[in-house]
Amino acid sequence: MPKRWRTVLVGCALALAVLLGHIGVLQSMLEALQLGSPAQVRGEVARVFTTRSVRLERPVPVAPKAPAAPVASPARVAKKPVPVTPPIASADTALAATDPSPLVPLTSSGEAGPVDPSLEAPKPPAEAVVAAEADASPPRWSLLLPGSTRLRYKVHGVVKGFQYYVNGELLWLHDGKTYDARLEISHFLLGARVQTSKGQVTLDGLEPLRFGDKVRTEVAAHFERQKGRVSFSANTPDAPLQALAQDQLSVFMQLAAMFAGDPTRIQAGMPLPFQAVGPRSSENWVFQVGKSEVLKLDAGPVPAVGLVRERTGEYDTRVELWLAPGLDYLPARIRLTQRNGDEVDMQWISSQKP
Repeated sequence: MPKRWRTVLVGCALALAVLLGHIGVLQSMLEALQLGSPAQVRGEVARVFTTRSVRLERPVPVAPKAPAAPVASPARVAKKPVPVTPPIASADTALAATDPSPLVPLTSSGEAGPVDPSLEAPKPPAEAVVAAEADASPPRWSLLLPGSTRLRYKVHGVVKGFQYYVNGELLWLHDGKTYDARLEISHFLLGARVQTSKGQVTLDGLEPLRFGDKVRTEVAAHFERQKGRVSFSANTPDAPLQALAQDQLSVFMQLAAMFAGDPTRIQAGMPLPFQAVGPRSSENWVFQVGKSEVLKLDAGPVPAVGLVRERTGEYDTRVELWLAPGLDYLPARIRLTQRNGDEVDMQWISSQKP
């Protein structure tokens, strides 16, 4: 072998050795910094989860047993009563004996006079009235939380008149006590938009703790339940936290649990109101339930129930959902429309275990 080629080979070997050494150092730095597994680096949720649906329902209270009837003592032989001649009853006393209602005194003109307060029926205390009204409040929802899954979508969008096609994914994970949800719309050239929601699972469904929305940088909403408010990292004003509040991602899974838990309870035309917290503010969303229909998607025909949230303000988003029984009522289609014509249309193409 010529000396010149031998020199070249030795140089390449030295360069390769240096490169491998740098790679080893970088791997050691990553491990020291604990950046996590490749799934965590890509932003996916790594956690314990169950793929089974979970019923969220309060136990039916057991009525207390009625006390046993007292045992009667042996009857004593009563003495033979002495007959007493009853007095002759007047017409008034006869009427009182047959009519259980209190007597209303008559005036000399024959009209009804004032009623003696002692004869009025006693009124129940105010506490009893309040308790009765509380008992009459509508019952809570019977919820069936869908099992953990990964849904993939074909996404068609319009921005300022220009159309685009990207990929979408909804990752839903829970273990029956806590949950994580992640909605991503991404393109290998255009980048990605990622929304995340995490919180607790209660008997009333999802109870978000944090909602994030990231394009280049992330803005987030924090549910401060002990203080009864929602704060925002964008330094926008705090919002009061209402009971059963959702964020703009968790509301999809909450609706799925409501439909799956008792599908016959929700009828077409029924309004379903929510406090829907976004990354910078809180909005009141009211979904109107539509009729069942069959979606014609690339994955085939999919029966679904349509819902729509109409815009109430100039900058509000029109939200349309189609919840599919075959997907445990998770959305088979999501369409978001702005007043200026911008639109995002997500259509389900496949599902798989996370």
